[in-house]
Amino acid sequence: MAIESAEKAGPKRYQRARQGISTRQRVTEGAIEWALFLAGASSIAITVGVLSVLIYESAGFFAHVSVWEFLTGTQWFPQFDPPKFGILPLICGTLVTTAVALSVAIPVGTIIAIYLSEYAPHRLRNILKPVLELLSAVPTVVYGFFALSFVTPFLQLFIPGLPGFNMLGPGLVMGVMIIPYVSSLSEDAMHAVPMTMREGSYGMGATKMQTAWRVVFPSALSGITAAYILGISRALGETMIVALAAGLEPTLTMDPRQPAATITAYIVQVSGGDLPHGSIGYQSIFAAGLVLLLMTLVFNVWGYRLRKRYREIY
Repeated sequence: MAIESAEKAGPKRYQRARQGISTRQRVTEGAIEWALFLAGASSIAITVGVLSVLIYESAGFFAHVSVWEFLTGTQWFPQFDPPKFGILPLICGTLVTTAVALSVAIPVGTIIAIYLSEYAPHRLRNILKPVLELLSAVPTVVYGFFALSFVTPFLQLFIPGLPGFNMLGPGLVMGVMIIPYVSSLSEDAMHAVPMTMREGSYGMGATKMQTAWRVVFPSALSGITAAYILGISRALGETMIVALAAGLEPTLTMDPRQPAATITAYIVQVSGGDLPHGSIGYQSIFAAGLVLLLMTLVFNVWGYRLRKRYREIY
């Protein structure tokens, strides 16, 4: 309206109105660009800050404990005299519970994603997907008590002698908790596959199942891999479920039926005040946190390489 009225008033006024709008647009776009830059830079700064704190605090710990003893020791007893700081039992407990969780989340989440993407009617998909994602909104402490009070007693009916604290029960519950992460992101990746690829598969005589597994799934494998890596990272960092239902005893075992402590459960235990602040035992939580961060980083780098590889293939 302002430009039209200025155009009627004369060419000079019209030109000034155009320049004013152009200036406001540049200022607005510049402000938006800076806001987006600050948002991206803040995430990097937070990551660098967390890593810096872990490295700084861990340096005091490694001044008393050798890195070789820390990474290869099979006993973790920071409260004993003399203390033992071999983190292998904590790493083993973390990996076992993560493996149990992924054995549930990956196959179930993938099947759910294929159903929602290829089989479910559009209206049913719009209902089921938000309902499924509600599982990720349940507090993890609720999952922990559910594993302790229901899942473990139920498993004891089929596994005689199963201890009250074990890695199997919380691992299965963790898998249920991770299902929405895997299924939702995988379904989004499959939904993004062009319909022409499906139509071409149908035109060659393939069934819906063959199209889903041999055309849609490989084409969306880059996004599906990202969903799997997110599920792995989520399982590695889970705290309350394993702290409540897996036990706090650092045991070096690969048997999921046995109790064990994870890295996150140990951090929670020490952070509660069992060890004095500034002691070597307290500093050990930062060394354990650094190991957990590096484990997550390894899986994320591996996932990035897989996504890059399959993006080039398909």
